[in-house]
Amino acid sequence: MAKLSVCIEMIFREVEFLDRIPKVKQAGFDAFEFWGTGNKDLAAVKRLKDQHGLTLTAVVTEYQQPLSEPANRPSFVEGFTKAAQVANDLDCKAVIVTVGNETAAPRPLQHDNIVAGLKAAAPIAEDRGVTLVLEPLNVLVDHKGYYLASSAEGFEMVREVASPKVKLLYDIYHQQVTEGNLIAAITGNIADIGHFHSADVPGRHEFGTGEINYANVLRAIDATGYAGYVGLEFGPTGASEEALARVREIAGV
Repeated sequence: MAKLSVCIEMIFREVEFLDRIPKVKQAGFDAFEFWGTGNKDLAAVKRLKDQHGLTLTAVVTEYQQPLSEPANRPSFVEGFTKAAQVANDLDCKAVIVTVGNETAAPRPLQHDNIVAGLKAAAPIAEDRGVTLVLEPLNVLVDHKGYYLASSAEGFEMVREVASPKVKLLYDIYHQQVTEGNLIAAITGNIADIGHFHSADVPGRHEFGTGEINYANVLRAIDATGYAGYVGLEFGPTGASEEALARVREIAGV
């Protein structure tokens, strides 16, 4: 059975950020995640998380420059180190990494430089006991110019880094937009997936609003023995509680 994590950056926007945390529990979920940490009251996040018996599943490294440029590598490592420390402080096991936009350099060179950056961060992930999860994003709708759209190239990078603490964040929404073939891509590469994100296509809304058969996709993920979380990273079409209830029904949880 899928373990679901509510992204409170996109869900429960009806209320202030900290007020979203107890709403996760009230909606029947045991886990949540959010994006950057720099503008958050992290002490309050931890207090509310512990008070309501919730698990924080993922945070995002605050780094936006192209990792394909070697000059940016030190700032990337510094940013990842800070995020890993925050993750430790909040008992969070995954740190999401994006690679920035593509540059004018040949793509094979950009690929190699990104891998080198990930290799530089891998020992930090291993030492801190967190998993760096690398996220491909679609460039057709949401993130034009971003370097890493293909899950296939993402899996290549993860395997080239060859660290047990560097895996792929497979975003079902982004990969449906980019390439489809969801179940085969997921089940064939599950050992290299450290976290999932999800939303329906088109629109990036809750399950059941678009073309993805989430009951089948989640069933296939469950059949692999995957023990991690599927993050709910969508914009509700109506009230957040109603959207989450619909997701729970489709997911069978």
